[in-house]
Amino acid sequence: MTDEEVLAEFRDAGALLEGHFILSSGLRSPVFLQKMRIFEDPVRTARLCGALAEKIRAAFGQVDMVVAPAIGGIIPGYETARALGCKAVFVERENGVFQLRRGFEIPEGTRIVMVEDIITTGLSSRECIAAIREYPGTLLGAACIVDRSDGKVDVGVPLVSLCGFEVPAYPADALPPELEAIAPVKPGSRALA
Repeated sequence: MTDEEVLAEFRDAGALLEGHFILSSGLRSPVFLQKMRIFEDPVRTARLCGALAEKIRAAFGQVDMVVAPAIGGIIPGYETARALGCKAVFVERENGVFQLRRGFEIPEGTRIVMVEDIITTGLSSRECIAAIREYPGTLLGAACIVDRSDGKVDVGVPLVSLCGFEVPAYPADALPPELEAIAPVKPGSRALA
C-alpha cells in the first residue's frame, strides 16, 4: 500500500480532519487523523493492518507477539497480530505508567513488535517500549499505521510505518496566524477522565 492509498482510506472514512486541533502531545495541528473512524470498519481495519503486517514481516521476520499501548493501539495491535498469526497483548496505564496487566506475560525468547496506530512525537511508543523492556522477550522494533513525523521521530528502536505523512505541529504559544484564527478542538482521548 502506498502512502496515498493509506491517506485515501482515511479520507474515505471521514477520518482526515482539517481545522485547529490539540493533539494528545499538547501540540497544535491543522490536521487530525481520527483513527477511530477507521477502526469502526473491520474490513478497512483488516486491509490497513494486513498491509502493515506485510511490512513488519519484511523488516523483522518472524514475530511471536504484538504489544500495543491502550487504548488507541489495542485494535490495530490485535488486527496486525491476527494478520501476522501471532499473539496480541497490550499495556495500560497504572499510576500513570504503562504496564502489562490482566495476566499478560512475555516469555523469554518471544520475538516482539510494538504496534501503534499513529505516531506524532513518539511519547506513547517510547513509554510502551519501556514497559516491554521490563520482560525477557526480544524487542525487534516498532510499527505504526501512520508516522506523522514522516520518519523524523525516534522511538528508540527501528520503526516501520505503513504511511509517512508529515503534518505541522506547533506549541500553543507559537501558532501561525491561520491557526490562531480558529478555535481549537481536542478530539483525542489521552486526557479523558
